Amino acid sequence: MKKVIDAKGKACPMPVIMAKKEIDLGTKFFSVQVDNGIAVENLKKLANSQGFETKIEENEGIYTVHFSNGCEECQEVLNKIQGKKPLGDWCIFIGKDIIGAGAEELGKSLMKMFFYTLSEDEDLPKAILFMNDGVKVPTLNEQAIEHLNALVAKGVNVLVCGACLNYYHLEGELKVGTVSNMYDIVGVMKSTSKVITL
Repeated sequence: MKKVIDAKGKACPMPVIMAKKEIDLGTKFFSVQVDNGIAVENLKKLANSQGFETKIEENEGIYTVHFSNGCEECQEVLNKIQGKKPLGDWCIFIGKDIIGAGAEELGKSLMKMFFYTLSEDEDLPKAILFMNDGVKVPTLNEQAIEHLNALVAKGVNVLVCGACLNYYHLEGELKVGTVSNMYDIVGVMKSTSKVITL
């Protein structure tokens, strides 16, 4: 189902900021609802600058600006052919490189098994977020990296804190995911209905 962002009653530039966040998350098809023509024009400018097409609908003073980047119907067919299913409205936050407390070797093994189990499931998260000690997983845990790559191939967004990579001197070691920042990671958390912390 295409996401609908409710920006009614919000003054510019808030509707534009909300739409830009969704674009930054990699969403190719979504809609923004606003209640004034200025916001519509600004959203159209944003879409044009980001390579998106727009379609405008108006109903009793409420404008719905549809953003699209590609063929939505084609993507749905492609997902069916490739066996892809829509991602869930939830994300995972990982702040350390082991699961639980106690034996470090066991904790790293549990992390590997967690991502293997997740990659075999049909209910996948919208994103996996790595911060602090957690950035060692997509850089140093080779077995976990293999399963994370499988999740990325299924459309899961993997964001890794750039400041954390720099702190641990791992900036050149990232094997999977995208270098990100606090702004984008918080944006993902706010855009989902549930955040699971390991």
